[in-house]
Amino acid sequence: MCGITGWVAYRQDLEAERAVVDAMTETMSCRGPDARGTWYSRHVALGHRRLAVIDLPGGEQPMTTEVPGATLGMVYSGEVYNYTELRDELRRRGHPFTTDSDTEVVLRAYVEWGTSFAEHLNGMYALAIWDPRNETLVMVRDRMGIKPFFYYPTADGVLFGSEPKAILANPAVPAVVEADGLREMLTMSKTPGASLWAGMHEVEPGTVVTVDRNGVHTTVYWRLETRRHLDDQETSVARVRELLDDITRRQLVADVPKCVLLSGGLDSSAITALAAGQLAEEGRKVRSFAVDFVGHEQNFQPDELRGTPDTPYVHDVADLVQSQHSDIVLDNAALTDPEIRRKVVRANDAPLSGDIYGSLYLLFSAIREQSTVALSGESADEVFGGYLWFHEPEVRNRPIFPWIAYMASRRAPNQTHVLRKDILKQLDLGGHLRDRYADAVREVERLDGESDDEWAMRKVCYLHLTRMVRILLDRKDRMSMAVGLEVRVPFCDHRLVEYVYNTPWSLKTFDGHEKSLLRAATQDVLPQSVVDRRKSPYPQTQDPAYVVTLADQVRDLLSSQHPVFDLVDRKTVRKLADAADATARRQLEQTLSLATWIDLYHPEIKLPR
Repeated sequence: MCGITGWVAYRQDLEAERAVVDAMTETMSCRGPDARGTWYSRHVALGHRRLAVIDLPGGEQPMTTEVPGATLGMVYSGEVYNYTELRDELRRRGHPFTTDSDTEVVLRAYVEWGTSFAEHLNGMYALAIWDPRNETLVMVRDRMGIKPFFYYPTADGVLFGSEPKAILANPAVPAVVEADGLREMLTMSKTPGASLWAGMHEVEPGTVVTVDRNGVHTTVYWRLETRRHLDDQETSVARVRELLDDITRRQLVADVPKCVLLSGGLDSSAITALAAGQLAEEGRKVRSFAVDFVGHEQNFQPDELRGTPDTPYVHDVADLVQSQHSDIVLDNAALTDPEIRRKVVRANDAPLSGDIYGSLYLLFSAIREQSTVALSGESADEVFGGYLWFHEPEVRNRPIFPWIAYMASRRAPNQTHVLRKDILKQLDLGGHLRDRYADAVREVERLDGESDDEWAMRKVCYLHLTRMVRILLDRKDRMSMAVGLEVRVPFCDHRLVEYVYNTPWSLKTFDGHEKSLLRAATQDVLPQSVVDRRKSPYPQTQDPAYVVTLADQVRDLLSSQHPVFDLVDRKTVRKLADAADATARRQLEQTLSLATWIDLYHPEIKLPR
């Protein structure tokens, strides 16, 4: 796992821009604390920061390889889990190897298959290859968008990076945010290819982007397709288990200490139990980590989303599988620390913060002291249909993203937005969400003869797997890589995603509960308490002192002439700070995050007049 960046300029000699390329590369130091490297070839510069995970001495980057008459260069972030099989196949085809790294396998795969090489990869990756034979930069992102990847077309080429900060470090790129960027920032919709920053784009998941002297070209090598599911219930459950066993075994491969993230829910508990069983075959124990808050279990108040605290279930799993377990207990001082907020916002390149982001950052920081790789239960809810709104027809059938419809239906009647009313009117966030929803639904293919109910649920599942999951994957990646921790997401293996997506909704809920297929496939390795437990999201602190501290910090902000109030309504924020109750929590967090983002990036906000 690493951080990558680069620059292609067909009218410049980039050897003269080493200082700029070094600055771009250094912005990725958190993603790659173990080593750095750059590579130049007149019109191209590649930068790399390495987090060493596989073949520690042999995986140095940028990596080059010789082909007749040319030297190819590559920077690569991520892991390819089928690299041993690919290496064997490439050897049979005559390719030599000098390292044991998956990096070399990926580069030789490009030499063998050209841009179609991505179809052979199973993993999470963002990579760029410079091919001087046709003066082309080839950028590739994994199928589900697990690893972030951004690019910025220029007058004579392109800039790219794992994160926007690498691109923004180039003086040619202004830190400008326009209306569409603000819409992306303020709505939980994740438009494919869009970015907060003007002129910047994401390489879309499952896509190859090539840049040559004629411009930028895009090819889709994978998308979520509709297929007829022919397996019965017993066969489907067995296939899910077979896939999970294989995926877990592949993703446990690492030459550094590894662990699992354990929340006590079905998803993380299943991965923990499967990993524990496989490691036990080698005489080893799995290491597990869970997050908790000071006084959380004693002060816990159930609500619609979170009916029970996590800790008892976490310990049931840890005891059953005999993991080497640690609870990471966080307090309000850490969660509200302005310096932690700065690190979170800096990691996101956006005003995304709050106690979930902060607690993830703190959790991963603590884990990184003992492990370099962690397996996570992230994305199982999107794959198997775990959220409450999957099961509420009045929410899921509205012409808007179901998670947004659900949150809107639970919002307090007097809850207000912190942005100024004139800016909200210009942005028309409701219209933006309706348009993005319509765009997403048009992508979904319907089976011949598919019932209206199954068609409705196919659309809901598609929206989660192509929109919502990317938001959560980005959060997990940014918070973990900010401290140099590689988090792997077994439930995002494209084979599992394709298979479960095409199982009928009646199969996904055959036992009358959420995630029936996952529960049935793994219940033999889980404690009964977890098998019976209903969905509970990632935990949040319930300590009232958390909101009180936020309100105090916002009052300090209100006493200043901070430029955040060019966007935020002072009067509204003052009322929220005075109330300092649970309903004000999100708006207070948003205000503080916006102010921190402005302090860090000094963005130029351009709105239509």
